[in-house]
Amino acid sequence: MPVSPPPAGAGPLAPPPPAPRRRRRLLPVAALATVLLLALAGVAVVLRPGPVAGWLGDDAAGPAAAAQAPEPDPSPVLAGPDANAPLPTAAGVRAAVEPLLGAAALGSRVNISVADLTTGQSIYARGGDDGTVPASVTKLATGVTVLEARGPGYRIPTRAVAGANPGEVVLVGGGDPTLAVDGKGFYPGAARLDTLAKQVKQALGGTAPTKVVVDSSLFPGPVHGPGWDDDIPTGGYGASITALMTDGARSDPEAARKTFDDTHGAAERAPEPDLTAGRSFARLLGLGGDAQVTRGTAPPAGGGAAASGAPAPGTELGKVESLPMIRLVDIMISDSDNVIAEALARQVALARNQPASFVGGAAAMDEVIGELGLPAGEISLSDGSGLSRNNRISPSLLTDLIALAGKGDHPELGAIFGGLPVGGWSGTLGDRYRVDATEAGAGVVRAKTGTLTGVHAIAGLVTTAEGRLLTFAVLTDRAPAGDSDVSRQALDRIAGALAGCGCR
Repeated sequence: MPVSPPPAGAGPLAPPPPAPRRRRRLLPVAALATVLLLALAGVAVVLRPGPVAGWLGDDAAGPAAAAQAPEPDPSPVLAGPDANAPLPTAAGVRAAVEPLLGAAALGSRVNISVADLTTGQSIYARGGDDGTVPASVTKLATGVTVLEARGPGYRIPTRAVAGANPGEVVLVGGGDPTLAVDGKGFYPGAARLDTLAKQVKQALGGTAPTKVVVDSSLFPGPVHGPGWDDDIPTGGYGASITALMTDGARSDPEAARKTFDDTHGAAERAPEPDLTAGRSFARLLGLGGDAQVTRGTAPPAGGGAAASGAPAPGTELGKVESLPMIRLVDIMISDSDNVIAEALARQVALARNQPASFVGGAAAMDEVIGELGLPAGEISLSDGSGLSRNNRISPSLLTDLIALAGKGDHPELGAIFGGLPVGGWSGTLGDRYRVDATEAGAGVVRAKTGTLTGVHAIAGLVTTAEGRLLTFAVLTDRAPAGDSDVSRQALDRIAGALAGCGCR
């Protein structure tokens, strides 16, 4: 199924600018003796107690946890790696994959990188350092950079403060794309406006709400990304990116949840998500009529005197917080949620004191990539979701990034593995690796996918037939604009070949 929508009328891609050449730097990486998080139908299986419990805000992670017996480790349900398995050879990998790289469905340019996760050693590459349009594989970079910049336990706040006049309530968006109106929201466990409304009513005391002011100023600049195809804002896979929205800007979250599998995640989106959220909040406060909702900015705290009995302008009246970052990254990767991806790119920008815009998010992600010791010259981004055709990432950067996420001295980055779809099992790979030509990858390919017209990509982990855990990335951005399923199956044959051989 398409991870990014196949846009209508898209023309052929212009050749991307060449990436600067460099000598491959080998990352010494500790083996993922047990993959940090196994993906089970898109839900991470975690070990508790431990750091994950703390990131999720589990009460058991507190002082009382020491007195409790630890839960037993979960039983493995998918094939795991063997730390003593032999290392594939370059010749073996070449023999397995090169005959498949010339498939007509992949087009004239297929760039690939395969590396060993235990040692970080590059085993095979063709065009490995070349910047290639990555489509939704971009979300791996978004996930890693936001986990590094914000941390797995960070929660995005949505606040309400007292406005300049008595009874005015300013709803301040903090960039939580999963915020729900009530218990019928699209994302399970999300923060809710009805909870915030109760806090506001209590804080106002005897002052009746008179107006809602929507403050979405945290995200400046255009609401649609540079390089997006014309139909993305209206095609159901993208949306206007604003600092305040509910249910990823979906107009009917209940219907979208019920039809998710049939529509591959596409849903009608509100054209002005911040005002839509503000109107829902006004109704929860007992206000009727859209005229009582306007855009504006919150007054500074302590910026004016309070009217008799009313909170002073800028006084916080309530706050709700999103799911922890580890869960937002899970959802983004497993469901390839473009709106969450753009919101998380802006969290990277905020953490690095950049404007929370498309430009600021891309610049901040590039900065964090460099901080992590990865080759920032091999990534050039215009958005965080991969909907932009201006994005370029090299396959080798992707395999370096995945290897780094499995390295023991960056445990917070391991959270990206929880949401990785599993071949023939979960997420965007749930319906793939189910035919004879690719079935070797079922249960042992764990990867992020990407699709635009003429662009197909996959990057992640694969366990070989002898139990060696590899990281791989295959990207093609000059594929024919025919049947996308045929192109995706051609990619799956490559990953399946790695899974089915010892490659020695």
